Amino acid sequence: MTKIIKSDEEWQKQLTSEQYRVARKGGTERAGSHPLNQEKRAGEYLCACCEAKLFDADAKYESGSGWPSFFAPINSEAVDEHVDKSLFRTRTEIRCSQCDAHLGHVFTDGPNPTGLRYCMNGAALSFDAKKQTEE
Repeated sequence: MTKIIKSDEEWQKQLTSEQYRVARKGGTERAGSHPLNQEKRAGEYLCACCEAKLFDADAKYESGSGWPSFFAPINSEAVDEHVDKSLFRTRTEIRCSQCDAHLGHVFTDGPNPTGLRYCMNGAALSFDAKKQTEE
């Protein structure tokens, strides 16, 4: 996989101001503010910056946190983990492995089968619904 590298100016032209603030500057959207938190359809969640596939809707669950939550990424290469020591505590930041977009954090209070909660910012994601075939 080739890393996608763009200047801040290029990202600002491509993204909305909220997407840029969250995904490129490590921000966090207000809990419960993004429509993807309520998304229930089958499909895939992609990186809002580079459209890399990150999470399958089958791994999404209602965590009650106010952010889209998943128990696992779509595959082990989709996301990277980084130590985040901001806010006076140590957390595990999750970034897109293709473009280094800040997606959110992972916590160890999730459901089976992984016990993990990938708590993602909706602004850093886009959604590609699976087309339903008619019989």
